[in-house]
Amino acid sequence: MRILLLEDDSDLAEVVALGLRNESYAVDVVGTCVGAEEALGTTEYDVACLDLGLPDGDGLTLVRRLAGDPGLHRPGRLLILTARDAVADRVAGLDAGADDYLVKPFHFAELVARLRALARRGDQHGSTLRVGELALDLTAHRAWRSGAELRLTAREFSLLRYFMRHPGQVLSAEDLLEHVWDANADPFTSSVRVILSRLRRKLGEPPPIVTITGAGYRLTDPA
Repeated sequence: MRILLLEDDSDLAEVVALGLRNESYAVDVVGTCVGAEEALGTTEYDVACLDLGLPDGDGLTLVRRLAGDPGLHRPGRLLILTARDAVADRVAGLDAGADDYLVKPFHFAELVARLRALARRGDQHGSTLRVGELALDLTAHRAWRSGAELRLTAREFSLLRYFMRHPGQVLSAEDLLEHVWDANADPFTSSVRVILSRLRRKLGEPPPIVTITGAGYRLTDPA
């Protein structure tokens, strides 16, 4: 998943972003409402983690705007991360359109568990994805083909996860860069091709990911 993290505490933001990237998420970090609006105006995120008390406004206003502002891409899910722990604040956040609410300070493991839970909402696969011979355990970060475990890096795991969430669909290099990499990625580099090539070698023969000339790549059922 690609995540937008809106957090004005730069030290906390750095720690959380690093932890999430180690969990194979792509993370963009902003520290103001204006920065979040700019990011949401150009990028589609799977999840936005939003603080409420910000130097240039209240994150709750941004949550409400996302429900009806055509100039902003509403993320697939909204998670509020805030020190406001009153019941009234939680109710206000959820009523404004948030999907979940986590109070600071929080344990990082709980944040990751909540992100997994948000990803599963509306997903009939639960915590395991299966496409033909391929199986992916989203909780344990393990992957198999025909029962043999695959040793994948965090980026390779994230890339395979995206393909397995879109089996049979043709995904362009731009699609992969948008959803598997974050804003730090250089769109003019060959990073997608390099990581994809490594992943395909590890997946073995016959290749589950095939090239569609002039269009992109598709995950097929090689069984």
